[in-house]
Amino acid sequence: MLWEAIVFYTFIVISMINVIHFGLYLVGANYYDFQQFRKSVKTRTTKRPRTIRPLVTVIIPAHNEELSITRSLDSVRKSSYRKKEIIVVDDASTDRTRAIVRQYIAAHPKANIRLMFKRKNGGKATAMNHALRHGAKGDIIMTLDADSLIHKNSIANAVSYFDDPLVVGVAANVRVLDSTTILGLLQKFEYMIGYRSKKFFSVTNSEFIIGGVASTYRTAVLKQVGFYDHDIITEDIALSLKIVARGNKEHRIVYGVNVLAMTEGVQTFKALLRQRYRWKMGNLQSILKYRHLVASRSSLYSKMLTWYRMPMAFLGEVFLLFEPFILAYVLYLCINLGSLMLVVGAYLTITVYLMWNIFPDEHMSFRNKLKMSTYAPIMYFIMYIMNVVQVAAIVRCLVNYQQVLRKVKTNSTWVSPERQGQQVSYS
Repeated sequence: MLWEAIVFYTFIVISMINVIHFGLYLVGANYYDFQQFRKSVKTRTTKRPRTIRPLVTVIIPAHNEELSITRSLDSVRKSSYRKKEIIVVDDASTDRTRAIVRQYIAAHPKANIRLMFKRKNGGKATAMNHALRHGAKGDIIMTLDADSLIHKNSIANAVSYFDDPLVVGVAANVRVLDSTTILGLLQKFEYMIGYRSKKFFSVTNSEFIIGGVASTYRTAVLKQVGFYDHDIITEDIALSLKIVARGNKEHRIVYGVNVLAMTEGVQTFKALLRQRYRWKMGNLQSILKYRHLVASRSSLYSKMLTWYRMPMAFLGEVFLLFEPFILAYVLYLCINLGSLMLVVGAYLTITVYLMWNIFPDEHMSFRNKLKMSTYAPIMYFIMYIMNVVQVAAIVRCLVNYQQVLRKVKTNSTWVSPERQGQQVSYS
């Protein structure tokens, strides 16, 4: 039957593309690791003291972050990089965030911390722009979400990437704080896999996304592009893609595996749905806004960006729409053939892939690797939760297509987050 042929070949094409992706990510990550090893050996053998230490401004935008702001400030204050200033932008908080920051500043008068506040809830982009225009003095800007914290060497490590004059932005290596819930475990694996794929994007110069956690930029470049935009719901994706659109050969964004940061995962399924819809909407808005990069022949851009990364970023969202049908087709084949080999093959592939992400990890202790590996056999099934969330997000984006096309104004105001606020050490 015609419909069976269409479904079959769609299944084959999408499956082959996913397998190729897995292979590229693994090879790219291993090559990145090899580059980092060579770099570390060269640094040890030719180590010279850094003569220029630029001032780094760490901006922490906050809205109702009383549970986590102290933890975030502690991690930045205790950083091994001393030439820094910290700006907290309180964006119309209605809780004790502002009072807590003031108390913290009074308790640590030598920490070079300033509090700026806005009386109207304008959203993260507005808060960041306020600090960039009216307070930031650093040559390098690091942005840090108020629910996140950084390793003591993360700022110094981020600064080292800017020794390359072509580098204008550095994406951090973000991990999810430990959680005893299924959603927490799911997000922990997802971040681990997602950020390892950034190694491939970095070595092929095809990265265009820097998240909001510990993202680092040259201040001069931020001024040149006009800081954060307000017409896209994910201000961090919009900013990094706006920078890349100027030419990613001369304005490179790289992944910093040693720029470690920790953040809280969302606490409820409802919050996860809301978060991923926001991310999906912002990603689609950004890709469509800069769609001229797709298959561009301009010498300003790397071919991997214009002929692979940008097209696949869009096609990946399209493929999500087919997932429920492909899953139903696989189950149909299993029943029709009286065999579960398709499901077993997929299960084994994903499980091996997860293990391949766990054990090469540079920053996880061997004990934690063993712990994570015990979860790997069940993650194939748990990850279907994220599949449901992602499909729901793309369907919702289709329903709100006018907002995707930016024909309807994006609401950029803050929504009070749900936080655990547990005190942790990440040094």
